[in-house]
Order: sequence, then C-alpha cells, then structure tokens
Amino acid sequence: MKAIQVMFDTLKRNYLNAYETSDVITPNFDRLKRKTVQFDNFFAGSLPCMPARRDLHTGRYNFLHRGWGPIEPFDDSMPEILKQNGIYTHLVTDHKHYWRDGGATYHTRYSSYELIRGQEGDNWKAKVNKNMDIEGLENLPDFAKKRKVGSMAQDFVNRSYMKNEEDHTLYRTVEAGLEFLRENQDADQWFLQIECFDPHEPFFVQEEYLKMYGISKDDFNGWLLYSHDDFTPEKSEVVKGYYKALVTMCDAYLGKVLDFMDETNMWEDTMLIVNTDHGLLLGEHEWWGKNIMPVYNEVAHLPFFIWNPQLGVQNESRDQLAQNIDVPATILEFYDLDIPENMLGKPLSSVIESEEEVHDAGLFGTFGSNINIVSGDYIYMRGPMPGKEEYLHEYTLMPMRMNRLFTSDELKGAQLDNSFAFTKGISTLKMQITDWMAKSYQRFGNKLFNYKEDPNQENPLQDATKEFEMITKLKQVMKENEAPDSLYCYYGLDQINSIEDLIEEQKISDKKQEIVSENIKFSNHSAKEGYLAAVFSIKDKAKVELLKSDLQKTSELDAVSAQHLKNWIKEHIDKQEQPLIFYQLNLALRVD
Repeated sequence: MKAIQVMFDTLKRNYLNAYETSDVITPNFDRLKRKTVQFDNFFAGSLPCMPARRDLHTGRYNFLHRGWGPIEPFDDSMPEILKQNGIYTHLVTDHKHYWRDGGATYHTRYSSYELIRGQEGDNWKAKVNKNMDIEGLENLPDFAKKRKVGSMAQDFVNRSYMKNEEDHTLYRTVEAGLEFLRENQDADQWFLQIECFDPHEPFFVQEEYLKMYGISKDDFNGWLLYSHDDFTPEKSEVVKGYYKALVTMCDAYLGKVLDFMDETNMWEDTMLIVNTDHGLLLGEHEWWGKNIMPVYNEVAHLPFFIWNPQLGVQNESRDQLAQNIDVPATILEFYDLDIPENMLGKPLSSVIESEEEVHDAGLFGTFGSNINIVSGDYIYMRGPMPGKEEYLHEYTLMPMRMNRLFTSDELKGAQLDNSFAFTKGISTLKMQITDWMAKSYQRFGNKLFNYKEDPNQENPLQDATKEFEMITKLKQVMKENEAPDSLYCYYGLDQINSIEDLIEEQKISDKKQEIVSENIKFSNHSAKEGYLAAVFSIKDKAKVELLKSDLQKTSELDAVSAQHLKNWIKEHIDKQEQPLIFYQLNLALRVD
C-alpha cells in the first residue's frame, strides 16, 4: 500500500475551474478531476492553519477546546499510527509553522521529515540590519504592527535568496517530494505528504506566472493586511491577480506529481489525495483575509480530490457532506488499520463506492469566534453572546500560542480538568481566556443561509423555524464532540430551548442596540456597527457620552457616516489610543 497526500494551504475552491468557471489557469487541476473523485460539499473543520492540521491528524475538531497549538500527549495522530504499524511516513513541507512553538509536535509524528525554509517571514537568513521602514501599517495597533513589520522585513530578506524559480520554496518542496518518489517508488508500505504553503499569502510568485495575468512583480508586495486593505478597484484586481498567478504556479507543480504517477503507472497501487486546510476572502463580502470575520464559504467550503486504487472510481463527483476530519480515517482504512474510537471522522470509501452519507451535519470555526454548522442545504453561523467572555475556556497540556509559550498571566488560575473522554483519563489545564477579538466576533451576530440556492451567501434568511432546527442540530453535534458545558453559555445556546426563546433573544438584541444608538441616524448598517464598535472600544465613559451627544447633533443635519466617526476619533481620542480603536472600527465597518 502506498499513499500520497498533496496539500496546498489557502486554496480557494472558487478559483479552480474544476469547481467554478473562472479566468484562473489551472489545467492540471482539470486533469486531476478526470483522474479522481471530486467532492463538491467538502468543508473545513477547525481554522486556521495548525488547528486544521490537528483535525487532519486526529480526526476530531480542535476549535471546540483549544486555539492554535501542538499535538497533545493524548491525541491519536494518523501519521504516528501508520508509523507504529510498520508503514513508513514522510513529510516534506515549507509550512514554517511546523517549527514554531505552536506547531512543534506535528512533524515529529512522521518517520522522517524535510522542512523547506524561507516562507512568510520564516527566520531563515540572518540579517541584523533589516529594512523596518514599511509603509501601509499606520492603522495597526502597536502590538500588531510590531509583529507584522518583523515578519515582512524578514520575508523580504528571504526573497533576496530566491531569485530563480529553482530557489522558490514551492519548487524545493515539490522537488523534495519527487526525490522521495524516485527513491522509493518500488518500495511498499509508505505514506508521503507533500505540503505546500502556497498559495497562502504573502503572494510571492515568479514573474512568468504574473505575466499570464498582465501584472508585474513591482505592483504589489504580496502581503495582505486583512481588514485594512482598503483597495481601489484597480488595486483589488492586482491583488487578486497575484493570488491567481500563485494558484497557476501551484497547478504547474501539481502537474509534476501527476506526470510522475503517469510515467511510473503509480495509479495502479497508490492512493492520491489533494486537499487544503481553508480558503481566503479576496474582496468577497467586502473582506480580505480570514480569522477576523465570519467564516464564509470562500474560507470554509473546500476543494477535495481523491483516487483510491482499491475502488477504481475516477472522473466522478460526490455531493455528500465530508470534512477534513474524515481524511485520517480514510487513510487508516486504506492501510487496513483500526480507527481509534476517539477519531470521529469517517472513512470516505463508502461515499465513493456507494454514495452513502457519512455525516448529517458538520461543524467548522475558529476558537472563540462564530460556531458554524452545515447540514443539508443550510449553513448557520452562531455568534458569541455579548458579556459572556468569562465562559470561554481553553483546555490543553501544551500551553503554546502560534509563536510563543503561554505567559504567566495566562497560566494564572489554571485548573486541572478531566471532563473529556478523548483525553483518555489524562487531566488537562483549563484556563479562562480573555480574547481581545471577542467583542468583534459578537457583533457579527447570527446568520442563516441556504447556500445551495445562495452560494455567495448574500441573502441571510429570517426563518425562526429553520434557525431553531439548525440550533438543535448544532447542540447535538457539539454534544457528540464533547464540547465544554461552558461553550453553550458562551454562545447563548443554553437559553434557546424553543422557537419562542429564539424570537425573544432577537428582540432583546435589537432593543440593546437601539438603546446604545438612540436618536442617531446612520447612513447605513455598517456605520451603525462602526459606532457600536467605537462605544465598546473607548475606555473613557465621558468620551463615550460626548461621542453620542456629538453624533446626535450631527444626525439632525446629516446621517452619520463612517467618515464622521473617523473624524471624531481623530479629534477627540489620544493618538496612542487611536490605532486599536481604528482597528476595531475598521472591523465593524466591514460587516455586511
């Protein structure tokens, strides 16, 4: 038995012609579609990068219990299970998060691994005096600006060592995978994971691919600043062009893997999976990026392709619901290994062979943000309840963030907890989390979509009966996945036991907003959201009252706009406090 998993990070489904017609050049993904079974309703689970990888190792959702962090001591890791059962596992990747604090135990689960250096500000090439004078970061709060400047400055140093295509991390990653294949194609019992960070931002791409889209390497530095990318229409097209060019480059290197499988006839005995962890918003819903906004389908609804030589089904598609948590069970079953009882994902062979359904519903989300459920034709996004931040807890034995250890303040008050069966009798640390993004997540509220009829999610439904049905399913799936009891309080689900409860919740929410914004007329919904964000963000209550009074006077003559809010903040708020308030304001102004 042999298996190859080719993984691209941040691969947008709607930019692949295999799924949706576009101007993106992806002939090898078209070719892949003909060689495999394409899943049309495949969804993310935990987001973003390393939370998704924990799902892909363990076959269960990370985001219900923890944010970004390493594999836990009690986790069932698919690559490690293979290794323990005599199957050689090898990882090649340029995903730099594998060698940061928050990803440090993933790659060591494999028999061997090769880490390709240089991506996204990876601390690779040493240069003491880097250029730290980077434009366009003025609106970031100081802590975010410091982190972003450091990453960007290092990235620009790294790029100076990658002038030619053979120096590019994508080239080196795929070539390392091909080297494994050339060396081991005649061996048996192995699993190879070729994991490419591209097309994740920053969009660093060779000029020959940019030329395909009529843009130059000097038009954009490749870095998205998420909500602060207030691009002109012309600049938006350039940014999208960079992503398209990088997808086309990924397509070319996917073609090299397909070529090798053709030349050596590996299709006869080798499974192939091509997948991603999540997508990205490139202007859809007036957002850029991920993590800070609701998880729309451009982020959550994923491309997924699989060839199973045991079944021999190709050039077909499947419409059943599947998720990233199903990948590890699918691979273990292929090698005829037992699936651990705590692995809740399902093997996809039955879907491929008989079009059986393996899930009625699935969850997806980012820790602390909206919790989302997909079932049938519908997606329901449930926002955290205002004032319930104390109910958000993190459970871990590996207290690490993306690029640092937990601080002593974060660890104060930690308690040992043994609430969950999946920890196998091992207690974890339970810590109350103070998430500075929580109020932004709360403002998004709840959204219900029929995503089959409204694939772009432009028309939220007002249907209390269907919403209550989705809430009931949400609670059921949360229970099946051992969601902490406090999470039901965090999302206000403990108060919703009937349709009448749901209607009353909405009335209370509307009333609270009207009290805060009483007697102020706004130019649009975004301006109102911006005002509410400013009220929550300004610490001085006297200034909050002044803001309310001044805007009431303004609205007697003209509806309050986003510009009115920005002008007021510049005039009345201390300069050192402005960046964080503008950050929160810009998040709110992006709410559609």
